[in-house]
Amino acid sequence: MSDQGPYCEYRMTVRVELPNQPGHFARLATIIAEEGANLGAIDLADARSDKTVRDITFDAQSECHAQRVVARLRTLQYVRVLSASDRIFLLHLGGKINTRSKVHLRTRNALSMAYTPGVARVSLAIAKDTSKAYAFTSKGNSVAVVTDGSAILGLGDLGPEAALPVMEGKVMLLKEFADIDGWPLCLGTHDVETIVRVVEAIAPTFGGINLEDISAPRCFEIEERLKKLLDIPVMHDDQHGTAIVVLAALLNALKVVGKELGRVKIVVNGLGAAGTACCRILLAAGVRSLIGCDRQGAVLRVIDDNLNEAQRDLRSCIHFDEPILTLRDALESADVLIGLSAANVLTSEDLRVMVEDRIVFAMANPDPEIPADVAAPLCRILATGRSDYPNQVNNLLAFLGIFRGALDVRAREINEPMKLAAAHAIASLVQDEHLSEELIVPSVFDKRVVRTVAQAVASAAHESGVARCRTRNGSGP
Repeated sequence: MSDQGPYCEYRMTVRVELPNQPGHFARLATIIAEEGANLGAIDLADARSDKTVRDITFDAQSECHAQRVVARLRTLQYVRVLSASDRIFLLHLGGKINTRSKVHLRTRNALSMAYTPGVARVSLAIAKDTSKAYAFTSKGNSVAVVTDGSAILGLGDLGPEAALPVMEGKVMLLKEFADIDGWPLCLGTHDVETIVRVVEAIAPTFGGINLEDISAPRCFEIEERLKKLLDIPVMHDDQHGTAIVVLAALLNALKVVGKELGRVKIVVNGLGAAGTACCRILLAAGVRSLIGCDRQGAVLRVIDDNLNEAQRDLRSCIHFDEPILTLRDALESADVLIGLSAANVLTSEDLRVMVEDRIVFAMANPDPEIPADVAAPLCRILATGRSDYPNQVNNLLAFLGIFRGALDVRAREINEPMKLAAAHAIASLVQDEHLSEELIVPSVFDKRVVRTVAQAVASAAHESGVARCRTRNGSGP
C-alpha cells in the first residue's frame, strides 16, 4: 500500500508511560515528526510523582506508516508503549449495531401482554391471516442484508465473518437514513442452491431482501431465482443501486453538455454485476447505441438492429470470448464512458479518441480507471466513486429510498419502472439552475433524497401493479 494519496489517512491513539521528567515527551514528539506523522491530541491519563501516562493521537498516511511510527516509539529508552489503537477498530469494537425493545417491561401486566399469555392471541390472528404479520410484527419494516462474503467491497472473497462489519454498516445506513430495521445475514456457503434455499426459508421474517457483496455471475442467478420464489422485494444492491445512480448522474450530465440520451454513444467498461445492470437500465431508459467491454475488449454491441433482443435478455448478447473491438476502438467517437472495472486501465490517449464534451464516469474503487488529475482536463464532466472528488456516484443515493418506498406500499418486487423512477427522482434533486460540471448528483447527506426517491418508487409500484397497500401503516387496498 502506498504511503501517499488523499484518501490514506489513519488516526492512531497510543498510550505511553514515560518518566515524569523534562525532555522525555519532547523526544517522543520529535520521533513522530521525523516519521512524517501529524501530532494531534495529547491527553493525560495518569500522573504520579515518578511517571505519567499519556494518550498521544497522531495521523499517519497509511496503516503501514502508522505501524512504523509505533514501532519507532517502542525503541525509545524509558518510554513504554502500553497500547496502540486504530480509530476505525475502536469504532467497530463490540460491533456497530444492536437491537432495542420498543416496549418497556416494568410490570407483570406489561410482560403478560408483550409475551405469554397475551402474545398467543396475536399469533392466532396471524395464523388465520398471514398478512397481519405486517401490522403486528416488525416484518413490514425489516430488510435482511444477505451476503456470502465472496465480493466484499473491492477486496474479494474474504469469507462471511469478514463480511459482517460491512453488513453491519449497511444496516446502520438503513436505520440512520431511512428508518428501516436491517438484519445482517452472512452465510457460510458459496453454493447457489444453498443460498437460495436459506433466503427462501428466512423470508417470512422480512419485508425485503437486500443481496450484498455476492460475486458475479452467481449473483445474477441468485437474484433472479429469489425474485421468482418470493413475494417481497429482492434487490442486489451492487447491481441495481449503482446502475440507478449512474443513470441519474448521466441524465444530469447530458443536460449540462446539451445532449440527448437516445442520441449518444455510450461505452461501459466492466461487465460484472454493476456493469451489466448499468447496461440494462441504460437501454430501458432509452439509450440506442451502447458498447460493453470486458477484459478481452468489446464483447457487447447494442444498436437499433438488436435493441429489442438486448432489452429482453442482455446477457445472451454478451459474448465474453468473442471480442469484436478493443477498448480503444470502442471509444472512437463515443460521447460517454462508464467505468466499472479496475484501476488505471485507461490512458489520456484513450479519452482523446472520444468526441468533444466528454463525459467520463471512472468508478473503480479506491483508484479510478484513470487518475482524476489526468482525466479532468480532458473531460467536460468527470465522476468517480470517491468522496474526495466532485460528482461521487454512490449507491447510497438509491437503495435507501428504494427499500423505503417498496416497504411503504408492501411492494411484491422491485421492478424496472421503480428503478427508473428512482433514477429520475435522484436527478431531479439537482435543479437546472444549480447543474454544473461539478454538480450532477445530490449529496448523500441531502435529507430530501430518501423521501423523494421513496415517494417516486411507491408511485411507480402502484402504477405498475406491484403495490399491496397505499400507506406505510398498511391501510388501503
